[in-house]
Amino acid sequence: MQAEQFARELARIASELKSEDVVLLDLRGLTSITDFLVIATGTSDRQMHAVIDHLREYAQRVGEKTYGLDGEDSDRWILVDFVDVVVHLFSREARDFYDMELLWGDAPRIAWARSETA
Repeated sequence: MQAEQFARELARIASELKSEDVVLLDLRGLTSITDFLVIATGTSDRQMHAVIDHLREYAQRVGEKTYGLDGEDSDRWILVDFVDVVVHLFSREARDFYDMELLWGDAPRIAWARSETA
């Protein structure tokens, strides 16, 4: 699966599972760390962990490996590293504090939502 397509699907899954303010950033050419960054806000500790579980299950189904998982015991910030795509799932307070969109302000945003006619 192409990294951009994979990133779009991860963003969609996070949104479908009620994550808020889902953003997909294109970091290609800006860093060698990853190509795409998905940032989302969870609505509760339980919801955040459910989202992460679903993202990892989807990745496994499509042959993508989880290379890192950090914050599994956290209710503020969970990071999942799929190498080409990194997902940050924050509580509202943590997202406001770390402000990843400002940090990567020069990264183009990618539209990930399916159109109403798709």
